[in-house]
Amino acid sequence: MIGSPTWGRLMGKYLAPLFGLAAILLVGWYGYRAFVQEETLLPLAETAEAAPQDRLPTEPDDWQGKIDYLSLDRRIAALASRPEMAGLAVAIVEDGEIRFVRTYGVTDKRSGEQVTPQTVFRWASVSKGVAGLLAAKLSEEGELDLNATLNRWQTSLMLPGDAMSRITLAQLMSHQTGLTKNAYDRKLEDGESPGLLRTQLRAGPLQCLPGTCHSYQNIAFDASSEILGQATGTLYNDAVQKQLFEPLGMESAQFDMVGLTGADSWARPHRGDKVRILSESYWRLPAAAGVSSNIVDMARWLRAQLGANEDVLSGETRELAHAPLVRTGRVYGGDLARALTAPSYGLGWRSFTYSGRRLIGHSGAVDGYRATIIFDPAARTGVVAMWNSGWGLPFRIPFAALDSYYGQSLTNQFSNDWLDLSDLPFPEPLPASSRDEP
Repeated sequence: MIGSPTWGRLMGKYLAPLFGLAAILLVGWYGYRAFVQEETLLPLAETAEAAPQDRLPTEPDDWQGKIDYLSLDRRIAALASRPEMAGLAVAIVEDGEIRFVRTYGVTDKRSGEQVTPQTVFRWASVSKGVAGLLAAKLSEEGELDLNATLNRWQTSLMLPGDAMSRITLAQLMSHQTGLTKNAYDRKLEDGESPGLLRTQLRAGPLQCLPGTCHSYQNIAFDASSEILGQATGTLYNDAVQKQLFEPLGMESAQFDMVGLTGADSWARPHRGDKVRILSESYWRLPAAAGVSSNIVDMARWLRAQLGANEDVLSGETRELAHAPLVRTGRVYGGDLARALTAPSYGLGWRSFTYSGRRLIGHSGAVDGYRATIIFDPAARTGVVAMWNSGWGLPFRIPFAALDSYYGQSLTNQFSNDWLDLSDLPFPEPLPASSRDEP
């Protein structure tokens, strides 16, 4: 029995040596621990080598490359100090590596909170390139036929006449529906449902016969979110996160308004000194204008376009998305429009020739926000920028950076001092009656 004297003698005989052995091992362990800590001057749990952290090139000592970053920074800072501006974030990838990350101004003119590399801005129509890359990726993987006509899919989009049986997904994503430019955008801004508006496009006004010209769209383009969701068997937003943003480490890249306002630091939209009221309208078009992120993740997106993540976006996928499918009208205006020749559009991406070189990119604009991405795929160099005002002059920043990279003097016939502010007058104050809402 367990309570018998015999059992007690047995326990004493065998357990005493075991307790002694345990005491020896325990003393040895603490002695070893004390030795290790004395040698390393660190707790044992911290002796493993820490994982290397990416250092952001945010300071002048970090800026290395062909571009004259000190001069460029001074000129951008002068632009950012203008009254038309609130905050600005810029990043440059040179020869495939992030070489410059800089922020200027404020997220909110009322609070004076400074923009940082972690401040989230809206991409606006730069989001279209995300849809284009997802479509190209699915096509390369045999999961999507870009040349299938739109009537093959269950979508809310209805086009005039028999266009649904003639226009392909590739033509939809390169704005060849024939609809008048930005068809029904105003109705979307007034709060109408994008799905219902796509159905009403059956009677929409035409700019040309479907498939014969480029006419830029938002509501019609976003039918691609419905189609790509069906092709992946999930919601479009989830497919993008799983197949693109997460593998690229773009943690701040999100959809919907909460993707902006849920960030610790986010840029408020401005017009002059007035902060605008956010509107849900274009967030309801995730493929056309739904992405927000900080400048670091936008730079990661740029690097991916330049071949830094072949396991996520292969060269074939990128070329399929970026390749021109239709000629367009001029991009931007004035001298910049004249400097960009052969403007074309692919799967959510623009392309044009600048100073004899093929550039790829896109710009975006929603109320109180602007964004741009421009890059030279052959040089593996490009620029991303986002700002929280409606001023258009910062769209010139990528071309000033590229001129510096190319080593072009201002006497070159293709060159211009894109950031020259010397002849720019200061704006008149906004009238007191100006609305604060969109």
